[in-house]
Amino acid sequence: MADKIYTVLFLCTGNSARSILAESLLNREGAGRFRALSAGSHPKGAIDPQVLALLTQTGFPTSGLRSKSWDEFAAPHGPALDFVITVCDSAAGEVCPVWPGQPVTAHWSLPDPAAFVGPVAEKNAFLGEVMRTLQARLSLFLALPIPALDRLSLQSRLDAIGAVREGEPPA
Repeated sequence: MADKIYTVLFLCTGNSARSILAESLLNREGAGRFRALSAGSHPKGAIDPQVLALLTQTGFPTSGLRSKSWDEFAAPHGPALDFVITVCDSAAGEVCPVWPGQPVTAHWSLPDPAAFVGPVAEKNAFLGEVMRTLQARLSLFLALPIPALDRLSLQSRLDAIGAVREGEPPA
């Protein structure tokens, strides 16, 4: 019997930076165990070019990435979701649709690289910090013994992971 592949939807308001990063990172790092998707409540319709450049430079997949609405995943014919993780405070505060599959939800607040104002080099450094924080959180997420955890324990662990910053151990 094949192992279950968990479907994870990362949400952000614009779906142009943080959620796109999370989708690409988890699709590579969780290959074979996870299928990552991303969407926005008010998608910008385009991915931040510096996000695509960073992913390309660091060897993460960009094929198939696009800015899209969360409506694609809330529809009755949408994929059954195991996890829905918001990565921006705006999306976390919105009333979300009812998701197929009764997923476990969590909020992993991250600063918005798309809203960064400043020189390109500074934005790239900022974007790198956001990416490293996501990598740290996803590493912890990938290490979870998901089948062995009940829903409440899984929820608690996901919430704790959301508090982790780059280079910090989990609380």
